[in-house]
Amino acid sequence: MSETQEKTSDCAGPSSVSMNSDVCADPPPKKRKNEDFSSTHRCKSGTTEPRLLEKYKLNLIKKFQHVNEVISNQGNPTLLHEIYTELYITEGDSGKVNNEHEVRQIEAASGRAATEETPIKCSDIFKPLSEEDKPIRSVLTKGVAGIGKTVSVQKFILDWAEGKTNQDVHLMFPLPFRELNLMKDRNLSLMELLHFFYKEIKETNISSLDKVLFIFDGLDECRFPLDFQNTVRLCDVTESASVHVLLINLIKGNLLPSALIWITSRPAAADQIPSEWVHRLTEVRGFNDPQKEEYFRKSVSDQSLSNRIITHLKSIRSLYIMCHIPVFCWISATVLERMLSEAESGEIPKTLTQMYTHFLIIQTNVIKKKYTKSRETDTEMVLKLGKLAFQQLMKGNLIFYEEDLMECGIDVTEASVYSGVCTQILREEFGLHQSKVYCFVHLSIQEHLAALYVHLTFMNENENLFKKPNNLKIFSHKVTISDVHKSAVDQALQSGNGHLDLFLRFLLSLSLESNQIPLQTIVRQTGSSSHSTQETVHYIKEKIRENPSPEKSINLFHCLYELDDHSLVEEVQHYLQSGDLQQYELSPSQWSAVVFVLLTSMQEQDVFVLNKYTNKHWTSEEVLLKLLPVVAASRKAEFKDCYLKQKGCVALASVLSSESSSLRELDLSGNRFKDSGMKYLAPGVKNPYCKLEALKLCSCRFTGVGCAALTSALTSNPSHLRELDLSGNYLRDSGVKSLSAVLENPHCKLETLSLERCGVSGEGCAALTSALRSDLSHLRELNLSRNYLRDSGVKFLSTGLENPHCKLETLRLCSCDISDEGCAALTSALRSNPSHLRELDLSENKLRDSGVKRLSAGLENPHCKLEILRLNYCDISDEGCAALTSALRSNPSHLRELNLSRNKFRDSGVKHLSAVLENPHCKLETLRLCYCDISGEGCAALTSALRSNPSHLRELDLSWNELGDSGVKRLSAVLENPHCKLETLRLCSCDFSVEGCAALTSALRSNPSHLRELDLSWNKFRDSGVECLSAVLENPHCKLETLRLCYCDISDEGCAALTSALRSNPSHLRELDLSKNKLRDSGVKRLSAVLENPHCKLETLRLRYCDISDEGCAALTSALTSNPSHLRELDLSGNELRDSGVKRLSAVLENPHCKLETLRLCGCDISNEGCAALTSALRSNPSHLRELDLTKNIFRDVGVKCLSAVLENPQCKLETLRLCNCDISDEGCAALTSALRSNPSHLRELDLSGNELRDSGVKRLSALLENPHCKLKILKLCSCDISDEGCAALTSALRSNPSHLRELDLSGNNVGDSGVKHLSAVLENPHCKLETLRLCSCDISDEGCAALTSALRSNPSHLRELDLSCNNVGDSGKKLLFTQKDDKRYHLQDLSV
Repeated sequence: MSETQEKTSDCAGPSSVSMNSDVCADPPPKKRKNEDFSSTHRCKSGTTEPRLLEKYKLNLIKKFQHVNEVISNQGNPTLLHEIYTELYITEGDSGKVNNEHEVRQIEAASGRAATEETPIKCSDIFKPLSEEDKPIRSVLTKGVAGIGKTVSVQKFILDWAEGKTNQDVHLMFPLPFRELNLMKDRNLSLMELLHFFYKEIKETNISSLDKVLFIFDGLDECRFPLDFQNTVRLCDVTESASVHVLLINLIKGNLLPSALIWITSRPAAADQIPSEWVHRLTEVRGFNDPQKEEYFRKSVSDQSLSNRIITHLKSIRSLYIMCHIPVFCWISATVLERMLSEAESGEIPKTLTQMYTHFLIIQTNVIKKKYTKSRETDTEMVLKLGKLAFQQLMKGNLIFYEEDLMECGIDVTEASVYSGVCTQILREEFGLHQSKVYCFVHLSIQEHLAALYVHLTFMNENENLFKKPNNLKIFSHKVTISDVHKSAVDQALQSGNGHLDLFLRFLLSLSLESNQIPLQTIVRQTGSSSHSTQETVHYIKEKIRENPSPEKSINLFHCLYELDDHSLVEEVQHYLQSGDLQQYELSPSQWSAVVFVLLTSMQEQDVFVLNKYTNKHWTSEEVLLKLLPVVAASRKAEFKDCYLKQKGCVALASVLSSESSSLRELDLSGNRFKDSGMKYLAPGVKNPYCKLEALKLCSCRFTGVGCAALTSALTSNPSHLRELDLSGNYLRDSGVKSLSAVLENPHCKLETLSLERCGVSGEGCAALTSALRSDLSHLRELNLSRNYLRDSGVKFLSTGLENPHCKLETLRLCSCDISDEGCAALTSALRSNPSHLRELDLSENKLRDSGVKRLSAGLENPHCKLEILRLNYCDISDEGCAALTSALRSNPSHLRELNLSRNKFRDSGVKHLSAVLENPHCKLETLRLCYCDISGEGCAALTSALRSNPSHLRELDLSWNELGDSGVKRLSAVLENPHCKLETLRLCSCDFSVEGCAALTSALRSNPSHLRELDLSWNKFRDSGVECLSAVLENPHCKLETLRLCYCDISDEGCAALTSALRSNPSHLRELDLSKNKLRDSGVKRLSAVLENPHCKLETLRLRYCDISDEGCAALTSALTSNPSHLRELDLSGNELRDSGVKRLSAVLENPHCKLETLRLCGCDISNEGCAALTSALRSNPSHLRELDLTKNIFRDVGVKCLSAVLENPQCKLETLRLCNCDISDEGCAALTSALRSNPSHLRELDLSGNELRDSGVKRLSALLENPHCKLKILKLCSCDISDEGCAALTSALRSNPSHLRELDLSGNNVGDSGVKHLSAVLENPHCKLETLRLCSCDISDEGCAALTSALRSNPSHLRELDLSCNNVGDSGKKLLFTQKDDKRYHLQDLSV
């Protein structure tokens, strides 16, 4: 039986040989001829004799102290420490393996964002990263050719031998694969193998040493099989076997189980070692940018010259990328040091081919000086080396032995001459046992010489080396350069690992006359140097059209670059830069070019957004499949609302399973791939190569079944994911139970989990609790808002929170139907384990005073570090506020944000709160007290406290409280304090007049520099108040960015003062709202003087109901024409602009510099004439507008037809369209829906209320709604004369595409019970996510109510608001509805009947 076939050996019985492994006992080995075991067993202790060890280390120092980078002057070899530059090595690897040439890997890696992989020092590769990690026995280090693996090994050994590092290792045995190859046909024991190479250790008992390190350098050079499945098990270090059996058993730990193993390899060969035998994977990344510069400064002594070299390389991106490889740095330094010196002239190399050609010329000149021969000998030498390079490249060999050289006509003596005088091309090395091996200094030099050989053979002999020679000369035709190129292209495309890719680039580039001229100094070329490459270009483009693998396509584009053809790439670059890509139906070649451009662009591929590339010609999934390599090269990918299904999930799973993927964040929210899609995606998440850190799957329509598939995958690969968002999926308790099993996994590192609106009850909470109690849990943020947890769920959750192992920092339980009972359990837990929680949101729960009192007991704990507390809308009075503030007085120093809005605790509550705020230890930054029924008295207490401690507060919201002038005056005393750093102040509807405004602005004049947002809307301080305020705004220290003065009774006089101030200081303001003030045209004219100022950066301007006519509109648009690029939102609703005003406005909109996103012209007396002008402008510049409101303008069907021409434009990205009360009929509706069917994917809100669409119009609209690309969320069709027939068509469409709609308003239509029955079929669909349904005045009776409630029982989790007011609902219908509202299984919050 052969060794490779035999799977086990008889290891039974005790052994009398001390070297035997303790893993298995072998029978005593037979004594071999001439073998003496006495010396082997002489040393019985666990140490090596100091004298022998010292001698051994000295020999290693002698061998490894010099740079293996061979230099011209061999009499003075360079010491390693003089030139050594630390390499960038990472734990883990970037995964570039078999399918790409290594140069392409370097190019691709340069465009990738940094991943989470941990940098590691070479000397520390056997050290665990933390005390928790297991000891590391075997390390596999990957890296492309020339990246510095062997130099790293050399430095590691030298540092150990010199006593600098890793002194816990007793012996190191470097055993390069190129040396082991020479032993592949011999049978010998491990001890014999070591004695063969290292005679000094013959008297050492290796088995008894604690730590021995074997270093196997160059796995890719291995020339014997490594079969880990079928190789005999060997446990005895004295038993003979072939080298590969010894090696495999060492790696497996059968031989010397305590020995350390270090293997280095190029990526393509690394998978020969199964992952279960590798404890740590590292990758040598070569030089990062600072290390590149350090290398050149060390290598080139003339610092001025080294700076010029660095500058030149940085100016050519492709060369600078290659400088990641140390050997390429050396080649570049060799060439550029010579060519940039004064002695040299000629064009400086700008391409890889030029760099390698000049390197070859320089090395050949070295030969001329040392080995004087004729030019023919130079040519002969290059051809012989080229033949060797080509033949061995085709065989995939990197190292050669004497027999390989002899095949190419190079005898051993000649090889010694070549390697002796041209050491920087061909290297002759003596192995550990003085055996000779040969190699080119770097693979790329071999590839360049091989390409040169193929090119010269064609030029001189008219022979295509890729074709077998035809002996029948009479039938042979003259070979052309394109024949050679086509053959080379075909060979490269057939290569499984891309090993001919760079060779092909060199070969094509050598055909250019400009690259042949320098070569004439060293090689004789008898053929014509002028050949057309057009046929080659055409052939390569044909191959690209055949759509090969992405890796092959990318190299073919590099080949086109080498041939100086940029047509395809430049065409696609134009599309990408202009933003017109979505207009065109790209060919397969153009899509390949898009991939090439994106992967080779200067910018790092950080975020990929699929919606940038989709259009009506290609589905999202089709585009995804074409751009998959770009996704794999990106750190973050967004696929929100892209309608990806099974095929897309399979494609993304393949990316996640790829070792070369850089993807760390994946957002698939809003895709309807359901459970089936989740099952296809899960294998990608499960794959050990998947390194996802963030996964967002909101609203993807999967249930607990899909969640089980996901969690099963995460159980297999739990250690990378940090954030998981599953909100809006109906997981229910079963899904959460599956998820909890992942959280309990000790390898799970999940920190953020969001399960908002997932149908979770107390039972699901119980499962989560177990995970929270785990001492290995990493969870820091948990969002369970809008689930029906109730008190029982919170009680379960609390048992997890009180566990000292729970480190949760953020807990969101908004709108979970929690009462004071649940609050009691929660606070009890926080009292037991108070120190970690930083954010708590209990908003929209009926905690009442009793709940807040219980919560306060947790907050007063001195170990409580809570920073954010949100209790808005919790039915708290002054009694609860008193308890809360009492607790905060005991422990005031941590809280940063407090939201108590919409609680009626009045002045007495604020007085209690003030006692906290005046505490000097209080660091509160945000305080929101809207709708709290506070008067001037409460404000007095509040401001008194803030005067004592003013420096921390940044945001204060007291809106919708009756503070009055007295309250604002008191508040002003805080604002004028120079220690006050308030940035946001909201006093909307606080019932103060000019008197309060004067006090406020006086304070701001004293301290103007911090405030960024000021909202004084709905206070009647008139023009005089604005005049006071203007004195602040014109202060150059004022940095106000947002100013809201809506409904403040301001006229053109106040506007004059305001604009005068803004003209003095225009550059900071970004938002201005002057709506519902009588500014008139004169006021707008004054305001326009600010807008046309080039320093004005205003982005939002609201002038609703300001009594502006077309005259004011003319002034406004004239100003915006001068300065159009900043404004993003313009609201002129409620002004009589008429058609003439809109025509003027259109001149701004068609300006290509206009970036307006929101335009509201509601009730502006616009007819179809104005609508035509508006849409004409938008057709010229459609891509920025996102919201358009033309409500209450009578432009009829004619206007809508004009508007439709904009909507069908694929560049139109409109998301909100409001056309209420525009006198539109079914004819206009037909035009509108036809346009939206052509371009349906962007619209999110459509309001056609108050138009007589009738059933016929709604039927047309339904064709849009059933389109799977339609993502409409809000549809309002109030008072549109729709009957049950139209309702039937509408609901039929929604049944086909139910998952996006969130709000539907059909109020004021004669829907009746029959219409409601049709609608109920949508509501009971489990994929329906409708949250708001309004059916006011729809002639619905108890019968319709019964159908509605039946549907909601089938799908209870989403509907929040139901309006059935003004219908004929009797007592029985009301009973059904209110029973359902009160049933805690449903989430219905607002019910109107």
